[in-house]
Amino acid sequence: MSQAQPRSCGPPPPTVAEVTAGRPPERLRLPGGLWLRRRRSTHTAALDQAVRVNLDHLRPWMEWAAEAPSRPRTAELTRAGAAAWEAGTDFMYLAGLDAEPGSVIGAFGLHGRIGPGALEIGYWVAAGHVGRGIATAAAGALTEAALALPGIVRVEIRCDRANGASAAVPRKLGYRLERITRAAVRAPAETGRQLVWVKEHRLPDGPR
Repeated sequence: MSQAQPRSCGPPPPTVAEVTAGRPPERLRLPGGLWLRRRRSTHTAALDQAVRVNLDHLRPWMEWAAEAPSRPRTAELTRAGAAAWEAGTDFMYLAGLDAEPGSVIGAFGLHGRIGPGALEIGYWVAAGHVGRGIATAAAGALTEAALALPGIVRVEIRCDRANGASAAVPRKLGYRLERITRAAVRAPAETGRQLVWVKEHRLPDGPR
């Protein structure tokens, strides 16, 4: 996969998502002037613009990037994300840089769609910012935040087998490739073979 393609993972959520008892930090500060902030309605315009500018970049891997979003639709999804945060089922973030105030350079999320005690990380990074380690840094911070939540013992990153840039992120973070499974093809570049990467709580050593 070339550096031009997005880091994007994960299937659509099921009808019912698992509820997480705790809540992750609403803001995560990372090295290099990078930050993740909880997505709010005030970010609608910036998010809408970022998606529109990156449609060609996202389309190969993102089912929802088949056509440009409308501002009302982006606002609706942002409100739904805020409600999901309050409900404890999904935690949506936007990525930005101090050097580019007000801009959105990617979107990340923790999703309660893979069963109890687990969260899945999904993400994309804008075309102009790939190859800088942003996805790895942000996914690493979200991994730590997820495993610090009460009752969460497992974090997954899922991506299509052909999406090499996405697969590089969990590999760099020390995830293990648990399995390769069949999945519905929902975007043009997908193969229908999904990699499931896993990181779990390390249990303390027992008596020897």
